[in-house]
Amino acid sequence: MKRLMCCLFWLFLSEALGLEIPTNGLPEFAEYGDLVELAPGKFQFVPENRRYQRSISGESGEMMEKADQVTLYSYKVQSTITSRMASTIIQSKVVNNSPLPQSVVFDVQIPKGAFISNFSMTVGGTTFTSSIKEKTVGRALYSQARAKGKTAGLVRSKALDLENFKTEVNILPGSKVQFELHYQEVKWRKLGSYEHRIHLQPGQLAKHLEVDVWIIEPQGLRFLHVPDTFEGHFEGVPVLSKGNQRAHVSFKPTVAQQRKCYSCSETAVEGELVVMYDVNREEKAGELEIFNGYFVHFFAPDNLEPIPKNILFVIDVSGSMWGVKMKQTVEAMKTILDDLRAEDQFSVVDFNHNIRTWRNDLVSATKTQVTDAKKYIEKIQPNGGTNINEALLRAIFILNEANNLGLLDPNSVSLIILVSDGDPTVGELKLSKIQKNVKQNIQDNISLFSLGIGFDVDYDFLKRLSSENRGIAQRIYGNQDTSSQLKKFYNQVSTPLLRNVQFNYPDKAVTDVTQNNFHNYFGGSEIVVAGKADPTKLKQIQSIITATSASTDLVLETLAQMDGLEDFLSKDKHADPDFTKKLWAYLTINQLLAERSLAPTAAAKRKITKTILQMSLEHHIVTPLTAMVIESDTGDERMLADAPPQDHSCCSGALYYGSKVAPISIPTWASPSPAPEIPLHARGAQVIETTPPHVIRVENDPHFIIYLPKSQKNICFNINSEPGKILSLVSDPESGILVNGQLIGAKKPKNNKLSTYFGKLGFYFQREDMKIEISTKTITLTRGSHVSILSWADTARFINQRVLVSVKKEKTVTITLDKEMSFSVLLHRVWKKHPINVDFLGIYIPPTNKFSPNVHGLIGQFMHEPEIHIFNERPGKNPKKPEASMEVKGQKLTVTRGLQKDYRTDTVFGTDVPCWFVHNSGKGFIDGHYNDYLVPQLYSYLKWP
Repeated sequence: MKRLMCCLFWLFLSEALGLEIPTNGLPEFAEYGDLVELAPGKFQFVPENRRYQRSISGESGEMMEKADQVTLYSYKVQSTITSRMASTIIQSKVVNNSPLPQSVVFDVQIPKGAFISNFSMTVGGTTFTSSIKEKTVGRALYSQARAKGKTAGLVRSKALDLENFKTEVNILPGSKVQFELHYQEVKWRKLGSYEHRIHLQPGQLAKHLEVDVWIIEPQGLRFLHVPDTFEGHFEGVPVLSKGNQRAHVSFKPTVAQQRKCYSCSETAVEGELVVMYDVNREEKAGELEIFNGYFVHFFAPDNLEPIPKNILFVIDVSGSMWGVKMKQTVEAMKTILDDLRAEDQFSVVDFNHNIRTWRNDLVSATKTQVTDAKKYIEKIQPNGGTNINEALLRAIFILNEANNLGLLDPNSVSLIILVSDGDPTVGELKLSKIQKNVKQNIQDNISLFSLGIGFDVDYDFLKRLSSENRGIAQRIYGNQDTSSQLKKFYNQVSTPLLRNVQFNYPDKAVTDVTQNNFHNYFGGSEIVVAGKADPTKLKQIQSIITATSASTDLVLETLAQMDGLEDFLSKDKHADPDFTKKLWAYLTINQLLAERSLAPTAAAKRKITKTILQMSLEHHIVTPLTAMVIESDTGDERMLADAPPQDHSCCSGALYYGSKVAPISIPTWASPSPAPEIPLHARGAQVIETTPPHVIRVENDPHFIIYLPKSQKNICFNINSEPGKILSLVSDPESGILVNGQLIGAKKPKNNKLSTYFGKLGFYFQREDMKIEISTKTITLTRGSHVSILSWADTARFINQRVLVSVKKEKTVTITLDKEMSFSVLLHRVWKKHPINVDFLGIYIPPTNKFSPNVHGLIGQFMHEPEIHIFNERPGKNPKKPEASMEVKGQKLTVTRGLQKDYRTDTVFGTDVPCWFVHNSGKGFIDGHYNDYLVPQLYSYLKWP
């Protein structure tokens, strides 16, 4: 009997009974006006809407090979990705044209870690559907009514990151068979993008071959790319359409295009269709999405300075590493060492039955040291046994000793990367004892990552070892690609950006939160936390993220409305309304499976097992504790698809294994801001909770309002300068404090006058070596060589020594020094299409005596109040604006009574502030001329004559 491989789903039923998946062609997607079509196989950022399509001629209705005894009528795949949650359906239809019965094998590869949720097939008019049962129950049902001539199973594949779903059926002459398989997976961000891989293996030419991938991302799509994975054979076949928040990839080769060559009967469709994309996150570090009683929190900040790392490479050089594996490992290590940063420290431990170290202590990653380490590695000759226990303890000792002696930067990250291809053969052989030794000796500031090369190593042991010690394990496939796999993994952990990342949701109506405490966050990745939220008790969810960056403690606050996604999702027929529920279940079950493998007692393991089983049955998914029973509609024939051997890692493809902490564990320095009861963008909303009644202000174009506490007067003046000029506001070299502002201009003059505003403000605190640059787009903190960047889209706090920086989303930045001196910056947004106005900043400084006696600047000079005398108030040229005389600094000035605005308590209309206005850019009131206050750089002190 001829066995034909028919990769995934739906083997043919009669046209009357066939359950068709909608193919949803491209014209149907045209309802989204913002979609544009991209060039196939090209990485593109799309600045504007445009469409074009490469025309490929083909025989769409071409007859299949007459010699085929079994015809693959159709092979269709549909994937929908809604906020990283991917649901895929694969269907296949086959008809037996032979005069004899035929055996058909349906063998499909799915991503490792994906959950199968449904399977059905129709064979010769008999329909089989699936149900999920506890494993022993499923086996009992199967034994009662085994299907004749039919088998099914889920087996772990040795292929990279894939598993096989396989079923085999016998079909009679003229019969039709169809298969349909459903599975779910989460898209994990790696090296700055998400990858969706669909393994295509129809086994023969298909009359109708269609793949559709729909992507719906509320955060917005940054790019979409389909790389060429078929060596140019299908150039021009994938059609890409990308909008702001939606995208569609269509792959529909004709029969002629499927052929390996013009006269070939073999199909060229054998491999992976890969869709790569990333979402917009320039405007904010995290995204909190809530829908149908569940929430998902995505966190992937990029604009942060890398944290210095202390890294120990522990390399297996036993005899089993001889040949290609060692050669590839050495090649990878040379590249990895070159990628170390100057501020990193490192060493190398290599082991067989003996333990050797390149350096007994950590050394800085200078060019000289890196070159020497590469020479050392090149000379390694694999031989002997494997002593994993002693090698790991030596690496741990080196890091512990350096930490105890104070040789490590307290803000650094410590990593151990173990590379091995086999089980221990020398020294301690008992894996549980090695695991215990490592756990007892390793300090809690060290993360252990394990890379197992090939299939001789006990991979489950490496996973337990890493999961217990704040790291993960990954299998490296021992072949010519070993080097690139090692380098790719290192690249994922090479850029630590945050330490001790903790997510908190103070509301009591938020429950069942997944792991929310993570040792590190690495650049290019993403942390995902999910939970339940009772919509009857909450209108919004407040989240507080605390973390430590290279130079500061960081607090990020997010407030999301319970119905924030309802309108968006309801307008998209491809969006999965259950994506939050599925993603929460996926994370929870995977994390419970990992916890189960580390359970300290049998009772704890039984409790976790019970929870996993209940969730697996409730969400109808195949896990290591359940089986899929495939049953005919009459109940007299059954097949059984068991789950593969248990994978102890959490969330295949994820970079993080964390822990859970309670809301009460929020650090004291990160106490949350009160959650407002009104929407954040309400008209007239107060932007500063505690509003000092009297401050010095600069607003609009630019209007200075100087409050003089002793005389209890407000004195105003304008500065009429040019765009690009930088004005000294506060200059106090003795205290080491500086505030400067750079002017921007309106889009065009109004009444022959070009208004200017502050578009950028610079704050410098010399004793802390901290610079803070605030523009209308971002807030940048620089301390020494360390840089952190936030946008106005975040609510956040930076805490560093004496300086506290608080950002209130789209409203204010408040800088506090020693709790005694504060500066507030207000953001003014205007309509983007306004013909004249631009976004600008306002600054508010309460008067204080904390500056030195020599403080100066347009604002600083008034920290020591001059004596003023206002008299002879009289009617002015404008009856509504009286005039008066003012004596100040030995001069007599004419001033006009007027009103200016204070926007701290009302973001839209402002509050009127009465003041006496000094004409001619403050001449006579300020020292000298306003041009004397121009400085060359944003962080230049004022040099007063």
